Amino acid sequence: MRAGLGGKVALPHLRQDLAASIVVFLVALPLCVGVAVASGVPAELGLVTGIVGGLLTGMMRGSSLQVSGPAAGLTVLVFEAVQAFGLATLGVIVLTAGLLQLAMGALKLGRWFRAISVSVVEGMLAGIGLVLIAGQLYTAAGLKAPVSGAGKVAGLPGALAGAVTDSVALASLAVGAATITVVVLWKRTPARVRAVPGALAAVVLATLATSVFSLPVATVEVQGLLGAIQFPGLDSLGRLASLSVIGTVLAFTLIASAESLFSAAAVDRLHDGPRTEYDKELMAQGAGNAACGLLGALPMTAVIVRSSANVRAGARTKASRVLHGVWLLLFAALLPSVLGLVPLPALAGILIHAGWKLIPLHTLATLWHRHRGEALILMVTAIAIVTVNMFEGVLIGLALSVAKTAWDASHVKLDVVDTGAGPVRARLSGNATFLQLPNILDSLEALPQDRPIELDLSGLHHRDHACRTALENWASRHSSPGTEPVQLTEPAPASSTSG
Repeated sequence: MRAGLGGKVALPHLRQDLAASIVVFLVALPLCVGVAVASGVPAELGLVTGIVGGLLTGMMRGSSLQVSGPAAGLTVLVFEAVQAFGLATLGVIVLTAGLLQLAMGALKLGRWFRAISVSVVEGMLAGIGLVLIAGQLYTAAGLKAPVSGAGKVAGLPGALAGAVTDSVALASLAVGAATITVVVLWKRTPARVRAVPGALAAVVLATLATSVFSLPVATVEVQGLLGAIQFPGLDSLGRLASLSVIGTVLAFTLIASAESLFSAAAVDRLHDGPRTEYDKELMAQGAGNAACGLLGALPMTAVIVRSSANVRAGARTKASRVLHGVWLLLFAALLPSVLGLVPLPALAGILIHAGWKLIPLHTLATLWHRHRGEALILMVTAIAIVTVNMFEGVLIGLALSVAKTAWDASHVKLDVVDTGAGPVRARLSGNATFLQLPNILDSLEALPQDRPIELDLSGLHHRDHACRTALENWASRHSSPGTEPVQLTEPAPASSTSG
C-alpha cells in the first residue's frame, strides 16, 4: 500500500489480490465447515476461526502470503479435547495456547521450531491423517465413531460390513465416495472448470444431488453465528488447574506452532516475495488463537492448502488473505442457512481426501531407502498417535528423535591396518562417549598383545571423561611383557584466537 497523488491511497496489486482472495475463500469455505464438524463443534465455529485468521492474523506481520484458519491437522486433538473437557473449556485451551505463542514469539523462540525433526512432524501429520480417515469413514456411513484412534481403526471392518446391508448407510457412503471421486478427478477437467476449487465443486454437487434425489443423509446442523459463539466463563478458566488440561494446552501450542512455521517455510519456496519473519509469524498466530479462544472457536494454524492456492492465484500482498476473511464473514452473516443443506458425508469425503494427503508416502519411501532410522521415527510417531493419543504420540516421536541424535553424535569408528609385520596401526574417529565405550574396548582388546600397537586418536572430535580414562587404562595394561607399550597419538589441541 502507498500514498498516491492528492492524498489518495493506491493499492497497486488490488486486482491480483482481489482475484486471489476469492479463490482462497472458495477453498477455505468447505474446509472450515468440514473441520468444525469433524472436531465435534458447531459448523459456524470453523467459519469464526477462518474469519479471525483473515481479518486479524492476516493483517499482522510474519509471512505475507500464507493463510490461516482451522486445519485438519488439529482436528483429532480438538475432538479429543471437546470429548474430555467439553466445548466450554475449548475456548480457554485455545486462548492459553495463543498467549503462549505470543510469549514465545516475543522471546524469539519461533526460529527454534525449525529444529524439530522433520520425521517427527511428518509422523505427526501421518498419524493425524490415519485417525482422520478412520473417523470420517464412520461419518460417511452415517455412523457414530468411537472416541479413541485405536477404537476407530479396530471398529472399521465391522462398521463397514454392517453398512453394506443398510440402505441408508449405503446412500450416505455413496455420497461420500462420489465426493472423493469428484475431488480426485477435478484436476483433469479443463482449465476454465478448474477455476472453481475441487472441494467446493464436490460439496455443491453433493448438496444438489442430495436435494434433487431426496437422499436420506444427514446434513449440517445450523445454530447461527452468534448462537455458536461461547465466551469463556470463570468456571472454564478454573479448569487450567488440571494437569490434563495443561497438557492439552501444551499439545495445541506445540503442534499449531510447528505446523504454522513449517507451512511458512514451504510457502516461502513457492514465491519470490518477502521471506517469513518466524518470530513475528508466531506472534501473529498467537494473536489469532487468543482471539479465537475468547470467541470459543477452533484453534488456527497456517494452512498449506489455502496458502498454496493463494500463491498460485497470483496474490501479491497480505490484502488477499484479509479479503478472504471478509468474504467468510459476509457468508456467515448473510447465508448461514445454506450450511443446513450441506450433507455430512460430503464433508467427510473432503476430510478423508485431506487426511490422505497428510500421509507422506513418497517421503516415507525415500527415507526408508536413504535414512532408515528417520523412517522408523516417522512410522513409530504415526502409530503412537493412532494407538495412544496425539500428545503422547508426539512426545514419543520427539524422544526417539533425541535418542537417535544422541546415538549418531556418539558414533565412533575404529580402523585397523595390520600388514603382518611391524606395528599394528589403529585409528579412532568420530565421537567417543560412554555409550560406545563397550564396543570400543571390545575391539581394542581383540588386537594382538604381542605386537606393537599405534593408536591414533587424532580423528576424534569429542572424547568424554569415561572414554579418556578407559583408553589410558587399556593402553597401560594391553601389551605383553617384552612388547613395546601402546603408542597413543592425541588429538591436536583446539586453536584459539584473541582479539
